[in-house]
Amino acid sequence: MKSIFEYAQFCLHHPEIEEKLATTHLAWQKLQAGELSFADNSAVAAISLTQFPTQPILLAPRDMPRRRLNAPNGVAAMFHALAHIEFMAIYLAWDIVYRFRGLPEQFYRDWLKVADEEAQHFTLIRNHLLSLGIDYGDLPAHQGLWEHAEDTADNLLARLAIVPRCMEARGLDVTPAMIEKFQARNDPASVAILTRILTDEVGHVAFGSYWFKTFCQQQELEPEQTYRDLLQQFYKGKPKGPFNKEMRIIAGFSTAELDWLENL
Repeated sequence: MKSIFEYAQFCLHHPEIEEKLATTHLAWQKLQAGELSFADNSAVAAISLTQFPTQPILLAPRDMPRRRLNAPNGVAAMFHALAHIEFMAIYLAWDIVYRFRGLPEQFYRDWLKVADEEAQHFTLIRNHLLSLGIDYGDLPAHQGLWEHAEDTADNLLARLAIVPRCMEARGLDVTPAMIEKFQARNDPASVAILTRILTDEVGHVAFGSYWFKTFCQQQELEPEQTYRDLLQQFYKGKPKGPFNKEMRIIAGFSTAELDWLENL
């Protein structure tokens, strides 16, 4: 494989986990070495053809058991849920590369960086899970994350609004409190993993903000109003607060956007 789109297609259409991780890292290494092409010679397959591992079993969010840290195996269950989020984030990063063509090379460079970092996050969490006595796939996971990709498969602005600037931004809101809980539990290994993920996620949301605003400007759309319109059209329900204003502003949110989210 030479083209970033060939790597994207491979990672989306081959479900084996280790192969997907290795191929993602290889693509990033080739990009860093100047050996990755951006030639766009292949057709884009329907998003319904994306292939996932047979495990974990995927349930509707309402059917997922509740996770409490102080319950038996509560820490393992929480990290399994995080592992699934990070694993799906690899798919989401590759899909935005694969599905939306004819964009600046830097767009693809940014989202390949995201895919590589999400793969690193997944490996960190998976190794932590193994130390807790379970592996990824041993527990059920929720299927809602990929539904956002399916819903926005034909709309780049909606994809940017919903995935990095809504779903991933939620991590900026909730992860600091999770870190505090594990600090209180005197669990430095968990704190280190969550801190690393939080640091990288700020950058991922910032990529989403930058490209969302860039493409809005190119289409002569007002970004803040467009963001509101797309969330109301594509997001089921309404985003949950409270919102981490400080981190969201670093990641490219405006004060007006945050005020609107808080007033929903």
